[in-house]
Amino acid sequence: MKKLYSLIAIAFLLTSCGGNDKVLLRNSIGKVNKVMVVTKSSDWNGDIGKAIRNSFGELMVGLPQPESLLSVSQVAPNGFGTMMKVSRNILVIGVGDKEEYFVRKNVYAQPQTIVYVYAKDDEGVVKMFNKHQKEIIKEFKDSDIKMTLSLFNKKKIDDSQYKTLKNLGVSLTIPNKFNTVDDTGDFLWLRNHLSSGIAKTGSNNILVYSVPLLDETKVADSIVAVRNKIGKKYIPGSDPETMHMITEEAYTPFTFNTTIDGKTAYETRGKWEVLNDFMAGPFLNYTVVDKKNNRLVIFEGFTYAPSVNKRAFLFELEAIAKSLKIY
Repeated sequence: MKKLYSLIAIAFLLTSCGGNDKVLLRNSIGKVNKVMVVTKSSDWNGDIGKAIRNSFGELMVGLPQPESLLSVSQVAPNGFGTMMKVSRNILVIGVGDKEEYFVRKNVYAQPQTIVYVYAKDDEGVVKMFNKHQKEIIKEFKDSDIKMTLSLFNKKKIDDSQYKTLKNLGVSLTIPNKFNTVDDTGDFLWLRNHLSSGIAKTGSNNILVYSVPLLDETKVADSIVAVRNKIGKKYIPGSDPETMHMITEEAYTPFTFNTTIDGKTAYETRGKWEVLNDFMAGPFLNYTVVDKKNNRLVIFEGFTYAPSVNKRAFLFELEAIAKSLKIY
């Protein structure tokens, strides 16, 4: 049994080394943010499984309901058959002949990401996994972003129709399920009315705008103030005189350093609400430092979907945001 993980790795290496011969791979299956873990049941029920569940099960920030970063399922190596091998995101982990961490793409299906983690004993496996856990999560999330954008590309809107994007000199991969709410030339608001299940009364929303770059050292600290100003100006509630979108005051947003289109950017996740009303939900804000044009280009996505989980909705908005290009 100890050698089984090495045999799996050797098998795919042999099948992928066919010179110039092209192998027709099946289409992968699986929901975004979902990982199949291939490991022995005893490992899954022990320290190895606990480490995986603690890492992938970390709660996403900014969501009203508790939702994990990644969902997981487990299958034993002897059950890792033909149907299982077409899963899009797979983690193969367990005891092997040596310590190893590596990633392979499109082994049994496409698109597919398989991460391999081995060590000589259970303690070593846990250490190897913990050492690379952030990389592993990023591998799976980046893979899902790429896959989602490839789907959106097949049914994307011609974004040259939007005055605001044209004036700002930016482009985005936006699926055609989004409709225009407002396009002033300085501010773009697009909305996708959700049509499935209990969420059919809700919507996914995209905002795009820019503000001057005044002090690069204070960009992160100004994000909430900027979005509150924009909310007051452009996003009214049912009574425009007394109601508009604000950042929820009872919940402090989280801001992370990132890059968009190769530029310094800040990712902020938090909750929005409508002043003097009961509407609320999560938002995802990317503030991109465009030094060339002395400005901040801002993409924001926010979701209104009462009583349902919202991770998948925010993930779609994240994928669209990461397609942003500044010309």
